[in-house]
Amino acid sequence: MMGSLQTEPAQSRPDLLAPPVAKALAVWPPEGPIDADHVLVAPINPDLADTAAFCEAYGVALAESANCVIVAGARGGVTRYAACIILATTRADVNGVVRRHLDVRKASFASMDEAVSLTGMEYGGITPIGLPVDWPILVDARVVATPHVIIGSGLRHSKIAIAGPAIGALPGAEVIDGLARSVPEVH
Repeated sequence: MMGSLQTEPAQSRPDLLAPPVAKALAVWPPEGPIDADHVLVAPINPDLADTAAFCEAYGVALAESANCVIVAGARGGVTRYAACIILATTRADVNGVVRRHLDVRKASFASMDEAVSLTGMEYGGITPIGLPVDWPILVDARVVATPHVIIGSGLRHSKIAIAGPAIGALPGAEVIDGLARSVPEVH
């Protein structure tokens, strides 16, 4: 489907999904923009899970790869979390758009230990599918405008291929114009 990935329906390969991701796919809403069997998964080399290495090794364009970053901010002693889904060609506007959305004084990327323990997913494989239900999922509008994107599976040894519009329709998702800014190309 994309690059040299060998995809198959994700529900048929729970061994390639973190438990929260497999659970979320098992209760996938039938009224969603795509059927659960259109969520595909592919095994990859876990040493190539990081975006740049993955895209180069598997022939996937950075503009077809989306990252899920976990952001934390505090107000009044309460920490608020959100997931930001952005294309690999962009960077999340954490201290602008995200900070305002969370209504916190300062927002920052959650620590690796925090992100892993709260999501039940592996660092480098965190995905918007199967996140805690009370977390907002902030999706950059460019992700939804991309016909198909590659995202994490919750594990470092696989990736999910999914229609971009389906990410914007996940429970708790909010599509936001300007959530991310383009990263200048390095030549």
